[in-house]
Amino acid sequence: MSEPIYDAKTFWELVERRVVDSPDRAFLIDPGGDGWPERAVTFAEAKAWAEQVAAGFAAMGVVEGTPVTWVLPTRVETVVASLALSRLGAVQNPIIHIYRDREVGFCIHQTAAEVVITPGEWNGFDYRAMAERVTADLDQAPTLLDVYDTLPEGDPGDLPPVPGAPPDEPNAAPPVRWIYYTSGTTSDPKGVLHTDESLMAGGVGLARALDMQPTDVGSIAFPYAHIGGPDYLVCLLASGFPAVLIEKFDLGEVISAYRRHGVTMAGGSTVFYTMFLGVQRQQPGEPIIPTLRLLSGGGAPKPPEVFFEVQAEMGIPVAHGYGMTESPMICQGSPTDTDDQLAHTEGHPVYAAEVAICRPDGTECDRGEEGEVRISGPQLFKGYRDPSLNIEAFDDRGRFRSGDLAVMHDDGHVTLTGRLKDVIIRKGENIAAKEIEDILYTHPSVGAVAVIGLPDAERGERVCAVVETAEGAEPLTTEQLVESCDRAGLMRQKVPEQLVVHDGPLPRNATMKILKYELKDALAEVPWP
Repeated sequence: MSEPIYDAKTFWELVERRVVDSPDRAFLIDPGGDGWPERAVTFAEAKAWAEQVAAGFAAMGVVEGTPVTWVLPTRVETVVASLALSRLGAVQNPIIHIYRDREVGFCIHQTAAEVVITPGEWNGFDYRAMAERVTADLDQAPTLLDVYDTLPEGDPGDLPPVPGAPPDEPNAAPPVRWIYYTSGTTSDPKGVLHTDESLMAGGVGLARALDMQPTDVGSIAFPYAHIGGPDYLVCLLASGFPAVLIEKFDLGEVISAYRRHGVTMAGGSTVFYTMFLGVQRQQPGEPIIPTLRLLSGGGAPKPPEVFFEVQAEMGIPVAHGYGMTESPMICQGSPTDTDDQLAHTEGHPVYAAEVAICRPDGTECDRGEEGEVRISGPQLFKGYRDPSLNIEAFDDRGRFRSGDLAVMHDDGHVTLTGRLKDVIIRKGENIAAKEIEDILYTHPSVGAVAVIGLPDAERGERVCAVVETAEGAEPLTTEQLVESCDRAGLMRQKVPEQLVVHDGPLPRNATMKILKYELKDALAEVPWP
């Protein structure tokens, strides 16, 4: 069995070395659908295809350093197009396909994109028309290219040389090749600058923690344009296993595809765990995906109860991780961790990542003491596209200030406890929303929950629990909420004063994080009690 490849310097070097090692192994699996047949692309086929597409892009004027924005769904062509741009050394700006005019227009303008790639009309929305709208005011309009089931191709013999590897000098900065944007809520999105090396360091951290083997079969059911896309791509290329790509998520079809292709690791985020769990509960004793040995993901908090429910009913562990656009991987649970570590932590800091839990003055907390997560290491981004944002983002030691609160245990594993901005101040008492959310999630009526602070003349902020009812359950009552909190030993001052049973699913972003700001905006002016 081949050794994993952890020391490549660029994405294209990693592709080339994987092809030398295992050219004929499956790499990208399309389960088909909507009249589209199933297909599988090997590592060698993907490289050859990417070289043809790179030649097609080069004929359009894309060269090393050309800024290219792409807004594409998760499919084989998207991965190949991105690899082709890596072959040329273009600066890629991937945008998740659920974003619309405001975010997409801002990104195109700030990156000065010379090429904008969309799928044309897809899933009921005209992406090309959006690109035309948001670039109409530019003096120099970018080239617009539709990519879905066809890609521009040319003669690989016409390609320029592969861009040089990053310089080896200690102080030499490798070139920025990627600009990812954090989703804007009340302000503009923030452009996050990454090099091949920083993204690949995150992917290597994930690959080492999960210890996937060439015999495994993974899955990408989340938007490939998310920062998790290159994380997972590096995992595939470094370890030499394939993944099933899901373009449009339909739970029944996804499970069927995973069964056909023998998927061994699935997930993406907490909501995926609970969806699989819901189906498993309908057929106890019969595994919904017999080959599945692990659920893994990140992007959203994982209540400890989710681990124990999946373990009890699906017979497999959940290895959850922690990362963000600025640092694609920070911590990651491993299949070798104990049940307690997997249930109650986000895992150990990944290989080479430096994680410190700090007090407000920057000194490091004692083990078990809550503080802010501050991050350094090769996986960390190189600053924001708007350099004025860097001033508050880094401390005086160059560590990134994540805004997340956590504790580090004696074994080095990290448990997130909330956000600095997600602390509710009720009558001068600091209340961590996550503590209450983890308790309420254990109630069978709760499918998902967001605890938020709402303006209150008497208390400053009152604690409000917004609950999504579990499928097939009766809505949670205030009495049941209070009983759950009392049973868990939660101090009375932290018990939510207000319960809102949300009509339908809670609002979420592309990575299935609950959008608390939308709930706060909707409920802030609603009279209470």
